[in-house]
Amino acid sequence: MLILQSSDKNEFEIEQSIVIQPGTIKNMVEDDFTFIPLSNIDIETLIKIIEYMKKHAEKTDSKEEDIKEFNKDFVKKTLNELFVLVLAANYLHINSLMKLLCQSIADRVNDKTPEAIRNIFNITYDFTPEKGKDY
Repeated sequence: MLILQSSDKNEFEIEQSIVIQPGTIKNMVEDDFTFIPLSNIDIETLIKIIEYMKKHAEKTDSKEEDIKEFNKDFVKKTLNELFVLVLAANYLHINSLMKLLCQSIADRVNDKTPEAIRNIFNITYDFTPEKGKDY
């Protein structure tokens, strides 16, 4: 068993078997850590990541459709939630989760105008009219 501690000091016991790929947690397990403080990850984010790891640890050929459906539902979050999850997945080096989240964000901005993308990401448009005509 592993104990993961969120930034707000909540602890979660998880089975080592759900650590699905090489990364921060797996490396710590290999170094015989059983208590892993995750000072960059809050409780809500950690719960979502554990949910993802559990589901993907169950991955078998017969459950492939279940995983696809789970992934589809998993990314039904606000952009802010997705960004927080991206940061956590990057910190933990969970590449499959990073890929899923980044693809979801990319899908949301695909075929959007530059102005719409600036609005989505809250980017200030500070070009002069002359410079802006190129964008």
